[in-house]
Parts: sequence; structure tokens; C-alpha cells
Amino acid sequence: MRIETFQMERMQCLYEQEGAYNLSESGVDPMRVEELVGGREASRRLLEQSLGYGHSTGSWTLREHIAAFYPGAGPENVTVVNGGSEANFLTLWSLLDGGKGERLACMLPNYMQAWGLGRHFGAGSDAFRLSPNGSGGERRWALDVGELNRAVTKETKVILVTNPNNPTGAVLTEEEMDAVVRAARRARAWLVADEIYRGAEVGGGPTSPSFWGRYDKLVVTAGLSKAFGLPGLRIGWMLAPPKAIAEFWRHHDYTTLSPGTLSERLATVAMEPSRRERILARTRRILRTNLPVLEEWIGERSDVFDYIAPVAGAIAYMGYRLPIRSTALVDRLRVEQSVLLCPGDQFGMGKYLRVGFGSDVEFTMKGMERVDTVLRLLAT
Repeated sequence: MRIETFQMERMQCLYEQEGAYNLSESGVDPMRVEELVGGREASRRLLEQSLGYGHSTGSWTLREHIAAFYPGAGPENVTVVNGGSEANFLTLWSLLDGGKGERLACMLPNYMQAWGLGRHFGAGSDAFRLSPNGSGGERRWALDVGELNRAVTKETKVILVTNPNNPTGAVLTEEEMDAVVRAARRARAWLVADEIYRGAEVGGGPTSPSFWGRYDKLVVTAGLSKAFGLPGLRIGWMLAPPKAIAEFWRHHDYTTLSPGTLSERLATVAMEPSRRERILARTRRILRTNLPVLEEWIGERSDVFDYIAPVAGAIAYMGYRLPIRSTALVDRLRVEQSVLLCPGDQFGMGKYLRVGFGSDVEFTMKGMERVDTVLRLLAT
């Protein structure tokens, strides 16, 4: 089967550098090299780095640092790749590359990479959803456990969840995590937990719980792009049992071979436990500062938007009541106002918009003023 076009990534590749206001990103303002390494002397030493090949699975020290982010993990459970996207790609290629009829059960809404890969490497992708639940200030995106259990069948080889979720910013409760594990155990399926937003909690509270250690056939994927504000390093990783790590390595030999040498060195700095916590504190400060400003704007337009606050991630996901599809609305905003948002169509939902609020808040709100121009025209 020919792999389908990844619509969201194609849109961002075409337009994210072209418009005046790119609000389609889901991370925070990227860190500078000097800010990360801690001064001019450390920056100078970085310039002495030889640019040969690095460790194909990531250095032992980097893998130790990554494992320390997951209680009970060791460096033998970690392999390092080029970004969270490669982590997901290699994982699903490895796990679905074998038997005919093997299917992926995939959480929606979601970053649709896994959905497309399940349709390409496997026999197809089956949806289970997060749905708006509750009322007033108690509203949240809740897992539809009944739909999960219907989606996971004897043909299911892999269940994929994104937690914290993209695009909703939701975090599964302990009970919901237990339900996912029960479904995986019943089908003897692999569970893949994309946790790339873990550490970017909006309220500044404790780090979201990981799926690591809850199930034997488990892969956790993550990286430095979102919660850490280091997307340019293109560092991602997988945590899994050692036998699965060896299988991922076998597939990695056919793709990018190894992480970049400079990226690996900087990632080792970033994931040192005390430095890691300082970086995540920076991320949470940005989110705490920026979100209330955007939420005030959303609240003033409650006749148009249906909004549930994110628990984690620099993303606000808003349903809207306007007579236009989300892809058409985003195209209009881009062409008429030079503002780029992400449409709900590209996450497996209809009339929703995803707004990134992790950049400079004044920049974000100037872009939202332009959004307002189109909303007023559509509402008349």
C-alpha cells in the first residue's frame, strides 16, 4: 500500500516559514545553545567537538540520563534516534512488520503519524476517542473506555496512546491508564505510549505519570522537541524491553543510523537530571504566563468557541460554531491574514482549531487579533 500524505506535516512544511504568525507549533520558545550549556566557556568547548559519527543507539551517559526520567528504567531500556517522529516510525515499522491482518488501535484526536503508519505497515487503524466530559469548570477530555474495548480485537497488534495528548492537552487519569493496560493485556497487544509532552504541565504541578513499568509489552516514545523546547536537536528515544530495543536498532540501521554528534552532546547536557528539571521549570513558567492571556481572548468569544483547558502542552484546542470546515477556515486565515493554525480535520476531528501558545505571548495575541477579523466576517 502506498503511504498516504501526512496532511498536517505537509501543510506546516509548505507554510510555517512563509506567514507572519505561525501559531501551528505545539512547543515552547526554543532554547539557545548558550542558554542550554551554561555560558561562554561551555559554548567554546562545544566548538572543539569532533564531527565524526556518534553512538548508533546514543551514548551510555545519554541513555542513563534518559532512563532516570522513568522510574525503574535503565540504559539498556533506551535507544536514541532522530526526533520523536523517527521514534514512532521505527516502533510501528518494527511492531507491525510481520503478520498479515495486524491492526493498530489508535487514540483520536491525535497527531496522525501513527494513524497513517498503521494503515501502511499494518492492515489498518481503528479509532478510540477522547471525548468532552463533565460540565462547567469540571469539564475534561475523557477516554471512551467502551470504544477502546471495541477497537481492540484479536487482530490488534499495537495500541497507541498519546499522553499527554496532542491536540487536546489532556492527561489520562490513573483509572484510564489502567483501562488501556487491561485492553492491551487482554489482546496481548503491544502498547505504545507517545509521551513527548510529559513534563510540560500547565499548572506547574507534578510531572504527568508515565506508562513505563505498568505492562511488559510496552514502548514509550518521547524526545526533546516539545516539553524541553529543543526541537532543533532532533533527539528522540524509545524505552522498551531489551529484546524490543534490539529489534528497533535493526530497523534503525536502515534509516538514519545514529543521532547527530552535536545533538547527542547537547542532549546529554539537557537530560542530566538537575538540568532537566530546570528546563522543564522554564517550560512551565512560559505556559503559566501565556495561557491565561489566550484564555481571556477565548472567553470573550464563548458564543463561537467550545474550550476545555489543557492539562499539559503549549496547545489550546477549541471547538467552534461557524459554517465552515476547519481546513477551509485555516486556509482562509493563512491566505487572508497570514496566520497559520492547525485544523481539527488533521487530528481526526471536525470543527476544531489548535492554537500554539508557547511563543512570545504578545506575538501570539497579535496573530489572534487577525483571526478575529475572519471570525467576525464569518459570524455576520
